[in-house]
Amino acid sequence: MLNYVKAERGSLAEFDQALVWTALILLVLGAVMVYSASIATAEASRFAGNQPAYFLLRHALFLGVSLIGALLVFQVPVRVWQSTAPWLFVFCILSLVLVLIPALGREVNGAKRWLSLGVANLQPSEFMKLAAVLYAADYTVRKSALMHSFKKGLLPMLAVMLVVGWLLLREPDFGAFVVIAAVAMAILFLGGMNGKWFAGLFMMALAGFLVLILSSPYRMQRIFGFMDPWADPFGKGYQLSHALIAFGRGQWLGVGLGASVEKLFYLPEAHTDFLLAVIAEELGLAGVIVVLALFAWIVLRAFAIGRQAAAAERYFAALVAQGIAVWLGVQTLINMGVNMGVLPTKGLTLPLMSFGGSGILANCLALAILLRIDYENRALMRGQPA
Repeated sequence: MLNYVKAERGSLAEFDQALVWTALILLVLGAVMVYSASIATAEASRFAGNQPAYFLLRHALFLGVSLIGALLVFQVPVRVWQSTAPWLFVFCILSLVLVLIPALGREVNGAKRWLSLGVANLQPSEFMKLAAVLYAADYTVRKSALMHSFKKGLLPMLAVMLVVGWLLLREPDFGAFVVIAAVAMAILFLGGMNGKWFAGLFMMALAGFLVLILSSPYRMQRIFGFMDPWADPFGKGYQLSHALIAFGRGQWLGVGLGASVEKLFYLPEAHTDFLLAVIAEELGLAGVIVVLALFAWIVLRAFAIGRQAAAAERYFAALVAQGIAVWLGVQTLINMGVNMGVLPTKGLTLPLMSFGGSGILANCLALAILLRIDYENRALMRGQPA
């Protein structure tokens, strides 16, 4: 049931204000923590011009661009996203190909995941997550009558996702592949895929991930490092051991904003992949619970919006909303699990909070589409055209 709020002229609210405020709180808190986590690194870096606010200023620029982009995307009707979903998916596949071309792709820390745009780097895998949500939802709606057929319903989607996975693993970006695979499988399941085929697909995916891990010494090292980081605290267990130290130092209420020790050149990537560890150290368990609760609210609200769209027989919109919920939920859980030593180390940022222009932009665009779905749901419930 929609929780409408009276607007200025006595009409009903046209969008979910609580969802907007929750997202804005995460964005603002993320900017504060990115600054806290990066100030020492920026001050000591010649690349950053020894400017303490270097990463904060860039993050603020990313936020500005992302919010403007979200406002523009909110104006686009959901039916337009449905008609363009296949083309957006093809475009994102081409961008993944461009990353692998030596003259175009940029390599950082042994991974080639970025396209250089001069003033900033673009990470196509972040936008592929959104494109995968839209394409999987459109495919499921178009093939709804064939969802019980392996050859006509499941196999084409499986083939496409294998191509995407192959491109992502060439970068390599195993974390993005896991998120995209989870999103695609969830949307197919929610769209009515045969339960036996889904169970078989799940087992195949699990076996495939195990093969990928066992066939790569790099991934094997990460697995063993995750299982016992203290066995090699200065090698493969370095990041995780310092993340755990940060959590331990934070205790219940933290050591205070800006007072983290682990961010002082001990914890690598403190402002990106391991931002939650800095939050835990400075704001304690209380801060981590608040962040987790805010993400949980967004995920649950996205599922609710999807159910409302399904009740109105807007099945593409419903699957997109639920796909966005799965995307943000899975990526958040993986990032938090990595920071807490529950999962192997993966290069996945904390949505809406970690430093990174492509990730912030993709997350904001996804939330704008989610808000548009909710806007159209509310319009229909008022008896107006979507």
